[in-house]
Amino acid sequence: MKLMSFLSSARWVALGLVALSAHAQDYPNKPVTLVVGYAAGGGVDFMARLLAEKLADRLKQPVVVENRPSVGAVVASTYVAKAKPDGYTLMMGAPGPIIFNHALNDKLPYGPRDFSPISIMSNSPLVLLVNANNSARTVQELVAQSRANPEKANYGASSASFQLTTELFNRRTGARFTHIPYKGANEAVQAVMSGDVTMTLADSGPAITGLQSGRVKALAVTTAERLKDLPNVPTLAELGIDLKASLWIGLLAPAGTPPEIVKRLHEEMVRIVDMPDVRSRIAAKASTPMTNTPDEFSRLIASEIALWRQVAQENNIRGN
Repeated sequence: MKLMSFLSSARWVALGLVALSAHAQDYPNKPVTLVVGYAAGGGVDFMARLLAEKLADRLKQPVVVENRPSVGAVVASTYVAKAKPDGYTLMMGAPGPIIFNHALNDKLPYGPRDFSPISIMSNSPLVLLVNANNSARTVQELVAQSRANPEKANYGASSASFQLTTELFNRRTGARFTHIPYKGANEAVQAVMSGDVTMTLADSGPAITGLQSGRVKALAVTTAERLKDLPNVPTLAELGIDLKASLWIGLLAPAGTPPEIVKRLHEEMVRIVDMPDVRSRIAAKASTPMTNTPDEFSRLIASEIALWRQVAQENNIRGN
């Protein structure tokens, strides 16, 4: 009886795989939904709408952007994680819901294994900003300031991604900056301008806007190479500080999506991101256009979760 039950189950699994394969062969034959866990108008939403515009042309089907904003993008992430894995429900993801939520929370309604990563689309570095009148001219001088006067040393951070990155900066440099929370990166940059906080690590969009005002100055960037927009600002790596961090935006599907569909979507992503107008529109947002393979994307997510979970535990930082 047990053998018959096993054979019956195996038969249904096989039939399911055959059905998915058949669907993959004629994919897509109806509109595709691209879910965003943030409100319209933000960076993730911008990339999603840019991708949807080009992907609709490539797939010959409408690609509809659906915003499902919530704290930590948990609602959208859960929705996509539990969606049918047929390529018709996709997610424009970012490190917040895909990496940092898991670094800070043991219990979420979705997990890292609930997604099939397809490719990163853009990468935004972080810039270390201080007030233009700060006497520190280098990161080393800034660190020395914080150690000499820790009661006056603080940093603004608008989310776990910025907070954890700055705590890792503290650990790797011996700095003594204390966290001051803000609602958004723009507010954290404004706090540096006004002198309410000593420093912030901001993504390149708000950072460059702040630099254009002349009220802040950049001491370093967190990427492996210098930024084209800030060629005179050194990387932390150049300064001997082992810290690389950036905020990517990328495409993910529910786990179990047929490999043929993942492959098709990845190939289209590569073609789209290579388009000159797409590259220029991404660059205009102070981001770097880029792609990677599904395997590379998966390994990046796994390694980043492990890194930031360790940083969170070492600094006793937990999610809400």
